[in-house]
Amino acid sequence: MDFDPSRLLRKATGRAKSDVANKLVSMLLHELSRRITLRSGLSVNGEVYSRLATEFFGQNCPYCGRGLVARHVAVEHLDGMNRRRAGLHIPGNVVLSCSDCNREKRRDDQAVELKLAESGWESFLSHDSTRCVQSCKSCDYWASLFPDPATRAKHLALSRERILEFRRTPAIAAAIEASLEAQGSVKNVLESFYREGQLYAQTKIAELAESVLTVR
Repeated sequence: MDFDPSRLLRKATGRAKSDVANKLVSMLLHELSRRITLRSGLSVNGEVYSRLATEFFGQNCPYCGRGLVARHVAVEHLDGMNRRRAGLHIPGNVVLSCSDCNREKRRDDQAVELKLAESGWESFLSHDSTRCVQSCKSCDYWASLFPDPATRAKHLALSRERILEFRRTPAIAAAIEASLEAQGSVKNVLESFYREGQLYAQTKIAELAESVLTVR
């Protein structure tokens, strides 16, 4: 056996405790998304937004530019929908990407502090192998797709500008502006909200478990 079973079991137990808190964060972000969507009058799952996104990006990944294949496509939040990035499920922040880029971008989405850009998607598209440590996995990912440094830097810059242009589209600009304003406020409370949710879940679970075992 080439792995430590006890370490994996401890990791699974710890993850279970944080799942509740992460779900609360997700519920808050979805509620903010719902309210902003109602105000903007444009829905992510509506035909108008679908047409806008398709006309802009076609059937290509907005990050790497490769064609999207049905079994390898992911619904992608440009600003990650978690407590680190506080992204929302609103027009202008939801696109389709390839599953590879969706997976690789998670490192930037989950980083406590971004050093290359202010948003997760911009940071992901800034890994051009000139500003990170040699062991950077994101830089390695882009180097594997675009081995030539000049071609890589040009592609990353064009992809960043293309996404910025998309988010400036008049039909969705209002939703993006409202989202950025909300992010500025909610980021200040998400971490404490997460910790409070985690503490509540642990306390309540312990109380209920004790009461159940006492009854028995």
